[in-house]
Amino acid sequence: MNFDNYKIIPNYNTNKTDLFTADEEDILACEKTLNVVFDEDYKEYVQEYGSGILGGTYVRVYLPETIILTLQEWKNRITEYWFWDEGKEVLTKDEVLNSIRIGDTFDGDEIILFNSQYYILPRYSEMIYKAGNSLEETITWLCSAGILTEAFSEREFEPFDPSELPA
Repeated sequence: MNFDNYKIIPNYNTNKTDLFTADEEDILACEKTLNVVFDEDYKEYVQEYGSGILGGTYVRVYLPETIILTLQEWKNRITEYWFWDEGKEVLTKDEVLNSIRIGDTFDGDEIILFNSQYYILPRYSEMIYKAGNSLEETITWLCSAGILTEAFSEREFEPFDPSELPA
């Protein structure tokens, strides 16, 4: 993953730039638990940056532990509040329920991984979007496509202690 234009900025509350990253063991444990293989971009991102908000408080990528701890509650919510029928040609409800939520946006859009491809479940739309084959492609799509938010090029990363973030 190309981190050349990423800039770590101080946390808004603590004014610190301490990073809360995952290590290879965390990633492998998550892959084994969920029977998934993450792409190299995801692995690099959570090892290099970890828990935080990218792009001026827009994209949040979950650490492996957060993915595991929130997965069942997320699947229960998706089952109960499913409304993406316009996107059924992209992914069916069953496919979404067999995916893994790996992040979200400030607006409440959810980033999911299914069959080694990334998709977006928008909060304010019944469509489902294919965003990329890698995390880098997905971040670029989220920040540049201009579909879910106005396109922007800024890639500041504000770290957050994952224990302080709402699930």
